[in-house]
Amino acid sequence: MEKNNALTFTLTIVAIILGVVLFKQFDFETLKFKHTGLAVIYLIVFIASVFILIKNFRNK
Repeated sequence: MEKNNALTFTLTIVAIILGVVLFKQFDFETLKFKHTGLAVIYLIVFIASVFILIKNFRNK
C-alpha cells in the first residue's frame, strides 16, 4: 500500500505542475502554445498521469 500511495502522490504533483505549465504557455489571444513541441510532450505526460490517477482511484 505504501508503494501505491507514493505513486499517487508523485503523479498528483506531476499533473499539477504540468497543468500549470500548459496553462501558462497557452496564448489565449491567438489560441496557440508558445512552444508547440514542448506543449505536446507536456500534454502527453499530463494525460498519462491523470489516466493512471483515475485508474488507481477506481481500483480502490
